[in-house]
Amino acid sequence: MPRLESCTWSCSCTARGRHKNHLGDTAAGLAAKVGEMLSSSVSSSSLALVGRGARSPSTSSVSSNTSSSSTLNLSQHLVQRSVVLFVVGAFMALVLNLLQIQRNVTLFPEEVISTIFSSAWWVPPCCGTAAAVVGLLYPCIDSHLGEPHKFKREWASVMRCIAVFVGINHASAKLDFANNVQLSLTLAALSLGLWWTFDRSRSGLGLGITIAFVATLITQFLVYNGVYQYTSPDFLYIRSWLPCIFFSGGVTVGNIGRQLAMAVAGKRLESVYQIWPES
Repeated sequence: MPRLESCTWSCSCTARGRHKNHLGDTAAGLAAKVGEMLSSSVSSSSLALVGRGARSPSTSSVSSNTSSSSTLNLSQHLVQRSVVLFVVGAFMALVLNLLQIQRNVTLFPEEVISTIFSSAWWVPPCCGTAAAVVGLLYPCIDSHLGEPHKFKREWASVMRCIAVFVGINHASAKLDFANNVQLSLTLAALSLGLWWTFDRSRSGLGLGITIAFVATLITQFLVYNGVYQYTSPDFLYIRSWLPCIFFSGGVTVGNIGRQLAMAVAGKRLESVYQIWPES
């Protein structure tokens, strides 16, 4: 009996020892697996951080270079458009003012007439500056209002608009009516027809009226101070058809500025496609 009990006790102890060893092995294996998972997660996160740190400087440098180059290109295009509008405005002022002088519609002092093209020296720079401001203002107002001008956006339409404007100015100096009121009404109808044919935008109409009002006030001030004068004035110190000329001129220069802005936008899109062909 004592031997049987001792044998039973030894067997139970052996079984318990084996069970404990098996549990220890299982716990050790689980701990090893958890350790491997933690080490792999830490290493992957560190690699990701290193990758981000390696990529972020290059990405930021590329974005900063792209933004600086776009800003430089925008300023260059703005200067180019301003120069083109200034030259166009100065040339049109020389031609149209010469026509007014030859028809004795506009009279300058005798000491002024001996300058270039028998006109005052300050007329081309002032008209060129005004053309640059108006030509840049039209597309700016369009983008601000969120209504881009899409009616007849082509250079052929712009050239026809310039021809009609020159014709209106020529008619103001050449046509003979019974009185200035009839001439003014005729030129007003022609000016509105020019806007309807080549513009048809609310911003173009509003800016044209504003330009006509401001330019008429400035002209009244210049004539009042004796800088030059008009023959047969019927609207205070000037002719009553002069606001119509200013209105049609503003619409014409505005169309030129819009077309230049659209051409610049097309070039910028082409440059972006060349830089990022895959996107």
